[in-house]
Amino acid sequence: MAEKKAFILRVNPDMLKEIETWAAEEFRSTNGQVEYLLQQALLARKKSSKKKKEDQ
Repeated sequence: MAEKKAFILRVNPDMLKEIETWAAEEFRSTNGQVEYLLQQALLARKKSSKKKKEDQ
């Protein structure tokens, strides 16, 4: 497994509460949920970028 780098994330309390609730529903830690959401966003961005290149 790749080494992970720690960093500080500032997030508004309401958003954090939503992420904590979502994480619990999916049996993940809050940190795990944030990592999962970031990974999904990166994958979607790559797919979108690839599609734009194919359309040109």
